[in-house]
Amino acid sequence: MIALKTYNRRELEDFISSGDFQHYDFLPVTRHRALSHIQNPKASDEDVLLILAFFEEKLVGYVGCFPDSFMIDGKEIRYAWLSTLYVNPEYRKKRPAKALLKRVFEEYEGRIAITEFTKEAEALYNIMGVFEYVFPKEGKRYYFRTDAVKMIPEKKPVTQPLKPLFQILDAAANGLISIKNLTAPKPDFKYKVLDRIDKESADFMNKFSGMRNADEINSFIENPWVLEGKKEEKYLFSSFADSFKYYWIKITDQNNKLTSCFLLQLRDGYLKIPYLFSDGNLDEVVRFLNYFIVTHKVKGFTSYQTGLNKEIQQSKVFSHLYERDFNRAYLFHKNLLELLPGHFNPNYQDGDGDCMMT
Repeated sequence: MIALKTYNRRELEDFISSGDFQHYDFLPVTRHRALSHIQNPKASDEDVLLILAFFEEKLVGYVGCFPDSFMIDGKEIRYAWLSTLYVNPEYRKKRPAKALLKRVFEEYEGRIAITEFTKEAEALYNIMGVFEYVFPKEGKRYYFRTDAVKMIPEKKPVTQPLKPLFQILDAAANGLISIKNLTAPKPDFKYKVLDRIDKESADFMNKFSGMRNADEINSFIENPWVLEGKKEEKYLFSSFADSFKYYWIKITDQNNKLTSCFLLQLRDGYLKIPYLFSDGNLDEVVRFLNYFIVTHKVKGFTSYQTGLNKEIQQSKVFSHLYERDFNRAYLFHKNLLELLPGHFNPNYQDGDGDCMMT
């Protein structure tokens, strides 16, 4: 018989403070990820943030919840993202995943959304028959440097012994790329690089509709799910990286009027743009990105920002080796969809949901 234990904000804080979360065969959460959940501005004191599944007092699985909300015609519709779902493979026949999801549905009355899921998890969600695919996003991933030492062994594990050779090849190829990039032009317009959103940017953002305001985004910048350091082997989701940093970029015109601002996330050489706000001059955004990518030796850049991707395709300065099409799917529980107007589209930015956190 599967037994479940839920944790709201206060209970999760007590759980982390006690250190009890470290006593299991695997970690159901890291300390810094738990603190980030606790600081989530959209989470209420009553919201369940973590559920543990036990079989005969042994931890066999867990699910994490990330509260969010829509504001539609002045009415708040609260829901939650499934941020983690893990079950010990040895206990799958006991069906802890089904028990965990059923409890999540009960706690949030079916108001559940999911994205960035694995193929295995997607199969489980589809079997349950309560989710629908909605609001798909088409994106691009651009590559700027070779990363054979990481990518080839991941796809073909039998090549692990060849990693020293791949390192040599990467060093040679990227050395030539670095020489070519010496001529990359520095932007000829005004810009600033900050570590968080300032008041001027916050006021500018208010002109645009969106799921999150400046205070919310700053909260997640200050309480990240990923820290720089050695990987936590007992936790199977994102927790540490060799490098992980957010950058807030402001671009102004000759009169010091803000024209664009955006958030960049750089993790182990791979770049994302979780949030972008612009009056329309995306050419300058592309030119800044090109310079940032060169100076920070970015390996790859992923963007679902449709307008930005269109500008990149037309740009003569954005230099990359090759690109790939990417798609991001969203699953919404039918109960959540019933609360939304038929014409509704959240127009999610790349960082909405839990996407900016990892």
